[in-house]
Amino acid sequence: MSRQALAMGTSVTIQIVTAQSEILASQKIDRVLALFHHMEAVCSRFDEDSELSRLCRQTGVPVQVSDILFELVRFALELSSLTNGMFDPTVGSRMASLGFKSHYLTGATMTNELAYDQNATYQNILLDERTRSIELTKPLLLDLGAIAKGFAIDLAAKELQGFEGYLVEAGGDLYAGGSNEEDEPWQVGIQHPQYSDQIIGTVRLSHAAICTSGGYERRHAKLADQHHLIVPQTGHSPNELLSCTAIAPHAMLADAFSTAAFILGPKAGYRLLHDNGLEGLFILPGLQLQSTPQFHLA
Repeated sequence: MSRQALAMGTSVTIQIVTAQSEILASQKIDRVLALFHHMEAVCSRFDEDSELSRLCRQTGVPVQVSDILFELVRFALELSSLTNGMFDPTVGSRMASLGFKSHYLTGATMTNELAYDQNATYQNILLDERTRSIELTKPLLLDLGAIAKGFAIDLAAKELQGFEGYLVEAGGDLYAGGSNEEDEPWQVGIQHPQYSDQIIGTVRLSHAAICTSGGYERRHAKLADQHHLIVPQTGHSPNELLSCTAIAPHAMLADAFSTAAFILGPKAGYRLLHDNGLEGLFILPGLQLQSTPQFHLA
């Protein structure tokens, strides 16, 4: 059974392999898609009524937030610290100033842009574990796009654990659980960074996530070298790589680390994945492929 829907600015596909009731599978898919819509309501920077947007309108005061938003921000801060700020969830204001301020599906544009501090960093975000609150010490705009989709995929995969096989895919990022209809690990294609209708190769996955970050995904309308992945300190887009793919036990890890490794570049990005026990594939501008030892591309 398979179903597709639009959520979180992209296409979401749920596939289930099971001998159980189709009614049960359909009900589970309903719950999974509802999770994606709820995640968007929590953390979209394009929705003025999202929990994230409401948080970003409050500076200098602790704000109690949902468990989902708290965990997303906490993970983002951990990765920011690990990469010395090369990954930073406060890039939202820089992205908006560069023109990346329209919803990728609806085209709805952010209208209430505040006077964000362009010098704000992840160190201007304070967490209180006891009260589950977040305080922004400077006016800043959070962008959780590099981890929220992965987290939604993980929550969806958890819902589907009782089935023999399941695939949760959102915008090319996915979690593969169990086995496919041939009772084999899922075969997943890696998109060619220059041709959207081609793949560069395939990998076999079971109970693992794979996510790809690339500058080809969302280019600037006028600036040829600018895309939606930027170095937080400068606002410029790195172009040492065409794409970076990461395999991890969870989609939020693969989503975040593929983004961070892309921004860091092939050498530092490789070290980031290798040192954290993740596998990855780096595609360089000349289509040269570099990968970690256990990334098996067919």
